[in-house]
Amino acid sequence: MQPNPIRTTVIGSYPFPGWLEFGSKNLNQFGKADIEEMIDDAVSIAIKDQVDAGLDVITDGEQTRLDFNLSFYGFLKGLQANHDETRKFGPPAHDQRGKHSIIEPLSAPNGLGAVEEFKRLARLAPAGPTLKASIPGPYTLAGRMIPDGKIYKDRFDIAEAILPLVHEEIANLVQAGCTEITVDEPSMSCYAYKEDTKRFVDIFNRTVAAAVGKARLSTHLCFGNFKGRPVGYRKLHPMLPDFLDFNVDEIHVEMANREFDEIELLAAFAEKMDVAVGIIDVKNYYIETVEDVKERIKACLKYVPAEKLAVAPDCGLSQTARWAAKRKLAAMCQGAKEMRR
Repeated sequence: MQPNPIRTTVIGSYPFPGWLEFGSKNLNQFGKADIEEMIDDAVSIAIKDQVDAGLDVITDGEQTRLDFNLSFYGFLKGLQANHDETRKFGPPAHDQRGKHSIIEPLSAPNGLGAVEEFKRLARLAPAGPTLKASIPGPYTLAGRMIPDGKIYKDRFDIAEAILPLVHEEIANLVQAGCTEITVDEPSMSCYAYKEDTKRFVDIFNRTVAAAVGKARLSTHLCFGNFKGRPVGYRKLHPMLPDFLDFNVDEIHVEMANREFDEIELLAAFAEKMDVAVGIIDVKNYYIETVEDVKERIKACLKYVPAEKLAVAPDCGLSQTARWAAKRKLAAMCQGAKEMRR
């Protein structure tokens, strides 16, 4: 059970400061020391914004990542960028995100980078908030790789190859002192309506096995947020009952941008685990008021008891402008604080 009622948390990503956007596109103009200073500064800003908002749980804002998972491919050996497979023009959508061809069996000789991110967060963060690390799961990571039919025949085959690499990174996070870990598997929720959900659960549980009972484990399930656009069938019912068997302490459910559709299904999740409900719409520039937040929490409390309820944005905030992210988080935290009274 979570440490306090109506806990306030985030998924992982946070908007880049404008100068970091520029810097990341012009890294050849910076030296190694400049880049390290830039990263520390960006993470410090993300921490400050989250602490100022009043969050119980904070992350490093994933300030060293390109998108929430694309940078992980830089840690993997056996890949080659494949820009021929991505659409270049027209409205932004998921088929414009980077893809990779597989040229040899996958490996990660230097890990996946999440441990270094957590150590930096621990070094820069103040005492008080819980520090969380987020890492994409193997099935989601496999989605940006193109199976060659020889080394790996399909997406599930690729996911099985990545699984031990993510498993080891999670084990190393625990060893580094991380007490809260979110495994992002939005592809599982996006495709639950058409894939074998029992197979998803088996993959997930083997991935996190090293941290079970050693850290507070959660998973983030959403329907996509690249450029603020979803990609999956946005319904919870295909996940049930199988996703209730995820070996986690907390499950995050995207709700706000779906107008709290199927909110009654939260009760089934709450019987098995804590529930972090997305009550802030990251796809909308309407800034929720404190009263909006309180009304949404009241609706959630009909199905999830306060001691098992956490509130969060629907998804990571990397696709939301920073000015809006700050105001949305502040309203969320204030609303939760008032509901605890």
